Amino acid sequence: MTSLYKTLSLLSLSVLIYACGDTKNLAENYTLATSNDKNAVQNGDEISFSLKAKKNYAIDSIIYTIDGKKLPKTTSVANFKTAIQTETLGHKKVTATIYTPDGTATAATEISVLHTKPPKIYGYKIINRFPHQTDAYTQGLEFVGDTLYESAGKYGESKLRKVDYQTGEVYKEIKLDNSYFAEGLTVFNDKIYQLTWRENTGFIYNLTDFKKIGTFVYNQSKEGWGLCNDGTHVYKSDGSSKIWTLDATTLAEQSYIEPTNHKSVSRAFNELEFIDGKIYANTYQVASIAIIDPKTGAIEGLIDLTSLPKEVQTGLDPQNEVLNGIAYKANEGRLFVTGKHWNTLFEIELVEK
Repeated sequence: MTSLYKTLSLLSLSVLIYACGDTKNLAENYTLATSNDKNAVQNGDEISFSLKAKKNYAIDSIIYTIDGKKLPKTTSVANFKTAIQTETLGHKKVTATIYTPDGTATAATEISVLHTKPPKIYGYKIINRFPHQTDAYTQGLEFVGDTLYESAGKYGESKLRKVDYQTGEVYKEIKLDNSYFAEGLTVFNDKIYQLTWRENTGFIYNLTDFKKIGTFVYNQSKEGWGLCNDGTHVYKSDGSSKIWTLDATTLAEQSYIEPTNHKSVSRAFNELEFIDGKIYANTYQVASIAIIDPKTGAIEGLIDLTSLPKEVQTGLDPQNEVLNGIAYKANEGRLFVTGKHWNTLFEIELVEK
């Protein structure tokens, strides 16, 4: 009996090892690819998928999903073509779930769903020039009525300011602790919200006296770059391709868009401003402003400001003293821009090219 028990045990162990090994092989058996250049497709167009296998298992069925939603075509065919139509643009994960008599396996790939139209290009005309404090490494800029609020960054130099935009005079200022690098700000429900860069902390202040009344943390996004709001929602950029929609009460990330044109997904959006239903966003170290649909992420326009830095004082460090700062004076429909350590706040008017 002992010898028979040992023999059966060894046989059972062998079967178990074989089964585990076969399951592992099944899990690693498939890869999913597309025939499109850079795995990109304009929204609404067709894209071809190819499911490849190292070993040919019998397949019962395959289900394809994009970001968890079932694609229109469910098929047992490994190669197929389908139209892609998504509510938001940007990077999307396509997954094939393969059902076989030996078990279930998955394979995935990432595609870029692009806007269908190139952005409209705008130039600009300088309407007015106003003094701007050159000690401000401008990270956030926003009007409340006739008063300009500004967040300035850098470790050891970060501050929050209330400014007379016509003279550059600082009405009120508080300095942040040296351990914080201030980033974007927005004024929402009579409170000022100010981001920090890598400290995973945002500050909340009373609008009237700058008294700090709260903080919030970042959860899914790793850094703080820009902030704006539409009166109902708060939007936050983090240096990646994502612009997050935040919970209006807790400031936790709820969802995101990825600003995308007809050729690629964009990233590194810095200062944000909400203007007439669109997000206006600086791209870090690029003298342009993207005009973004907050629902889809489509980049509908680009404001070319490449010649504007030549209008400020000489001697700027082009790597650090770059365009950054968008403020819209909604009560008068006026658009203002500036940059880090610039000596001028410009009022500009857009000119369609």
